[in-house]
Amino acid sequence: MNIDTNTQLCAVIGHPVRHSLSPLIHNSAFRTLGLNYVYLAFDVVDVENCLRGMRALDGFRGLSVTIPHKENVTKFLDEIDPVARRIGSVNTIINEKGRLIGTNTDGEGTIRAFERAGVKLQGKRVLFLGAGGAVRAVAFTIASEASPQKITILGRNPDRLRRLVSDLKTNFPYLNIEYGYLSEDFSTLVKTHEVIIQGTPVGMEGHSTEALNFPYDNLDSTHAVLDMVYKPLETRLIKEARKRGSVAIVGTEMLIEQAGIQFELWTGCKPPLDKMRKAVESAITTSNFNNREN
Repeated sequence: MNIDTNTQLCAVIGHPVRHSLSPLIHNSAFRTLGLNYVYLAFDVVDVENCLRGMRALDGFRGLSVTIPHKENVTKFLDEIDPVARRIGSVNTIINEKGRLIGTNTDGEGTIRAFERAGVKLQGKRVLFLGAGGAVRAVAFTIASEASPQKITILGRNPDRLRRLVSDLKTNFPYLNIEYGYLSEDFSTLVKTHEVIIQGTPVGMEGHSTEALNFPYDNLDSTHAVLDMVYKPLETRLIKEARKRGSVAIVGTEMLIEQAGIQFELWTGCKPPLDKMRKAVESAITTSNFNNREN
């Protein structure tokens, strides 16, 4: 990597941010295509001044935004795309000659992960486990772009769950949207939904010993299952789904697809997804990486 006066800068901001795999993902892609870009990680507390600096620096091309700044950055941007505005958070910023444009690639990345696995979401009944920020982004994007037959969200935090469902119903009054709680028996819901998206930290290495009360025996070949957790590379849910003939999509696929969209927005080039995937899988299997967003 040759850094000179023409090098374009991209970075991830968060607090903390040392856990991030984004520098590894994007720098491997820049090297593969021979692009004069570099990607760094910045632990940021003062978001407003960070974005003021980005706006002032001509070579500062793009930002990934991770927790806890995805909502706060929206106040300091010049433009936010409609889906990200509905979601209420941004994970990607593009600097167009001092004009900062925000979007959210988590949802579109998830849709692409399903499509790459041969699964179309149109007309499907989608069951979400969890009601956090990542689930919110994916649910809004699927509701907006994939025309599902039904969305059901199971959560643990009543306030967060009801707020998410209320926002979805307000924005998509024509959709069938229901909710329930993870503490209840949801075996019937698994049987009646073809697509299952697991968005809680359950199963994450180093997070906790908490178990998900999932009715694995209700999975079969009619199901497509995505687990957002990506360390370990294969969670118990993924292993059980694959054992029963379901389409099983590991969390790294969502991570790589959303990063690929960011890469294309910043560079205008098609992302080398295979190289990005290999870099991520190698890092996860050979290190004590702490699984968090981005």
